[in-house]
Amino acid sequence: MKIFYCCYGSAHSSVVAAAIHLGWLPTDRIPEVHEIENLPHYDKTKSFEIGTPFFMGKDEKGTEIYIIGMTGQRQLVKNAILSFLEQNKIETKDIVFIDTIPLVNLKTKIGGIISRRIGLVAIGRPLTVRGIQEKYFEFVKLVKEVRKSLGLS
Repeated sequence: MKIFYCCYGSAHSSVVAAAIHLGWLPTDRIPEVHEIENLPHYDKTKSFEIGTPFFMGKDEKGTEIYIIGMTGQRQLVKNAILSFLEQNKIETKDIVFIDTIPLVNLKTKIGGIISRRIGLVAIGRPLTVRGIQEKYFEFVKLVKEVRKSLGLS
């Protein structure tokens, strides 16, 4: 099985959800700033990399975990990926897309724009982290629901 945690630019919410899934972030407390900032790809994805799946790792059941940015075209990108795989005779029934955008608050959105689009990382990144911390237990809940629904708990 392959799980793709999806967000706008594969820089914030998908990274956090994947990290929770892989056990890199705690589920019983809000992580410290450095724990979030030190995640692979956190607030580092470039605009030209949006749409590129990044392999994050395998969970304890062997499930492959990916992140992918899909801008505002999540359904279009998902359909393109699945269509490409099917055309190349690659099985798609074990591929799951999980949208993390509904968990993103205004602080994370604004911080992401300031950091990734404008390039003011020192201002934008701390805002994204603060926004993630505010919604953190919703990320934990999402990942727990995904794991349970797929029989991975």
